[in-house]
Amino acid sequence: MIYTIKTTAGREMAVANALANRVQKLGVDVRAIFYPSELRGYIFIEIGEDVAIDALLRGIPHIKGIIRRPVKIEEIKHFLEAKPAEIKISRGDIVEITGGPFKGERGKVVRVDEAKEEVTIEFLDVAIPIPTTISIDNVRLVEKFEEKSE
Repeated sequence: MIYTIKTTAGREMAVANALANRVQKLGVDVRAIFYPSELRGYIFIEIGEDVAIDALLRGIPHIKGIIRRPVKIEEIKHFLEAKPAEIKISRGDIVEITGGPFKGERGKVVRVDEAKEEVTIEFLDVAIPIPTTISIDNVRLVEKFEEKSE
């Protein structure tokens, strides 16, 4: 059975980790714990028939409640399907940072990690370029690197 747990928005990871620790300590039949990023404030947990969900959740901070109606896998299947990420940034490109503490800075891409969806850049307007790793969602392509053919 899959249940939906209401949590404090933004604390889904902390609750999921606390649940995973409790499951490991108690050795109960929990098959999956996940929280989709598109659905803030909710965690899904798949448990076996003999698991008492109330006892499992008792005392874990940031849990606001549980929706008693079990969820069918078809209702949450779209959260589980991997969406292919289209990464158009490659090594040598010039990018602008669109979020985070370096917002507005420009840099040259020195490495692209497609699995983690991160780019490592060296800032252009600094005396000593220090490689910095940033999520690919927080950069915007400014100039495409073009190899010179001889």
